[in-house]
Amino acid sequence: MGYFYKVSHEEKKSNLPVLGNPGHHVAAFSFINQDGKTITNEDVKGKIYVVEYFFTTCKGICPRLNENLTHVYQAFRGNKNVLILSHTVDPLKDTVKAMKEYSLRFDADPSQWMFLTGDKKKLYDMARYSYLISAQDDTTGVSIDQDFIHDNHYVLVDRDGRVRGFYDGLKMDEVNKLIKDINSLLAEKS
Repeated sequence: MGYFYKVSHEEKKSNLPVLGNPGHHVAAFSFINQDGKTITNEDVKGKIYVVEYFFTTCKGICPRLNENLTHVYQAFRGNKNVLILSHTVDPLKDTVKAMKEYSLRFDADPSQWMFLTGDKKKLYDMARYSYLISAQDDTTGVSIDQDFIHDNHYVLVDRDGRVRGFYDGLKMDEVNKLIKDINSLLAEKS
């Protein structure tokens, strides 16, 4: 008498929602990283990535957001399937040199944690229309350092360029949830 075992080859699916309107995907982009290298959507194709918006001269939430993001970076350091894209909201001041100096504070490997600068309108359009967050400029007569209204959320994007979650980067329980959700997406077949 023989025994037969059923082997399941079903794909594991994450129960994370897909956010945005049906069919929404991150648009094509082209920015410059802290090493002066052009980074496009082709560089992140098939990868899971976390997005944030900040600026290097920020004295408010940005240092804490990036400090908390180091927990995510350390959790996946060396994993070529997980990237972090930190976009500036102040490309005039956040030159490649400024971004490089800032990235060194976090020991960021530029092949995995990219600090991106470029055209301001394109940076902001990506925030609003692709990543579905607010990174906007309020130029109502305040000095340039106070003009920036930026979001305290990280955005999780899956291998197919779909937004899968928003996480308050100022709360460690949300940062830990982000790490858990990245692991869930890593287990998911594309």
